[in-house]
Order: sequence, then C-alpha cells, then structure tokens
Amino acid sequence: MTKHFFGDTAVLLGRSLRHITRSADTIITTALMPIAMMLMFVYVFGGAIDTGTGSYVNYLLPGILLITVASGIAYTALRLFQDMKGGIFERFQSMPIARSAVLWAHVLTSLVANLISLVVVVGVALLMGFRSGAGVGAWLAVAGILLLFTLALTWLAVIPGLTAKSVDGASAFSYPLIFLPFLSSAFVPTGTMPGPVRAFAENQPVTSIVNALRALFTQQPVGTGIWTALAWCVGILVVTYFLATMTYRRKIS
Repeated sequence: MTKHFFGDTAVLLGRSLRHITRSADTIITTALMPIAMMLMFVYVFGGAIDTGTGSYVNYLLPGILLITVASGIAYTALRLFQDMKGGIFERFQSMPIARSAVLWAHVLTSLVANLISLVVVVGVALLMGFRSGAGVGAWLAVAGILLLFTLALTWLAVIPGLTAKSVDGASAFSYPLIFLPFLSSAFVPTGTMPGPVRAFAENQPVTSIVNALRALFTQQPVGTGIWTALAWCVGILVVTYFLATMTYRRKIS
C-alpha cells in the first residue's frame, strides 16, 4: 500500500509539475509582488525607516520571504479548485490509485513552486545588496523553517481549494495572510508601534518566524525564539493537515 501510494503520488506530481512548466507565469506572478514590495520599501521608504541595523534589505528580506509563500499558496488553492470543478478528482477516484495521492501531489507541487519563487526573491535581494555571513548550518535552518511554514500554509490552502464556490473565493483567503506581516516585525521593529498593535504584533506567528530567520541570517543568537517559531509552524501544520484531510474525505466520500 505504501509503495502504491508513493508511486501514484510521483506520477500525479509529474502531472502537476508539467502544468506548472506550461504556465510559468504563475511562478513569475508569485515572485513579482514580493519583489515589487521589496523594491518599494528599500528604495522609497527605506531611508525613512530606522531599524537600528545597517542595511534595510537585510532587515526586510525575512518578511518578504514569508509574503512570497503567502502569495504562492493562493495558486495551490486555485489549482485544487479547478481540478474539483473540472471533474478530475472523480475520474481519479474511478481508477485504481491511492486516493490521498491526488491531494499530496498538489501539496508537493506547491512546495516546489514556492521553492522556485523563494530562490528568485533571494536572488533579487542579493542584487539589491543583501549580504549574510551565515554558515551552511544557518542556511539549512532557514530552509527548514521556510519549508515548514510553506507546508503549513499549503495545507491551509487545501481547505478553500476544496470548498470554495468560485475562483475568487479559492484564492481570497490568502489576502489576510499577505497582510499579516505588516502587523509584525517584518518591516519595522515592534517597539515603534502603539500599545495594542504592538501587543498583537509581538504575539502573532509571523513575528517569531521573522525574528528567527533574521537572527540566522545575521549570525545573532536565536535563543528560545527559534523554538517559538518552530512551535507556531508545527502547530499550524498539524491543525491545517487535520482539517484539510477531513475536508478531503468528506468531499470524496
């Protein structure tokens, strides 16, 4: 059964990736908005924002990476919605394949597509002056946190992808996720915010994840902050995975 699942998932993943290569504009669009934000904040607002650090692009990049992921998962929900409405799921159910393989293929496709977008954004940041003395271990830790974060949000995207009534509804859920980094330490230190906003910013997941990534990039002590970031990622992943798989079972039953 396990071998059957992995083989089916690999075949369906190849199908989804071929769709991605035929519509590379989705990856370009996913990376375009975060890059535009990064250009605007660094070259337009950067001179007026005091973060207490030398380079604003170094300060900004962790938050931009999270926005990139939040933008990318909207396409995961959209692809799922299109498959649901196009009857692909029903056709697959009539074939001798593992039912969960269909869902996992979409999730893995999301990871690949978002990885490409993240690499593109980091490449642009390097052209803009981003520099990091982080070693291999720190970069692997950054990659691990981003992988967990992407996986958590991807499973979240599965839910509207399966339940939305329209194309707009399938992707609209990502808007609050894209906005959330603005109420965090992604763009400015939380200490500059008024009381209630600061309290929210300091106790929401994006701030702890951004701070952990920033500390790893700048070779600063991560302390217990990295465990808070990991706890948020794992917690969101567990909850969204449970809800998404439950929704999927109801849809195909």
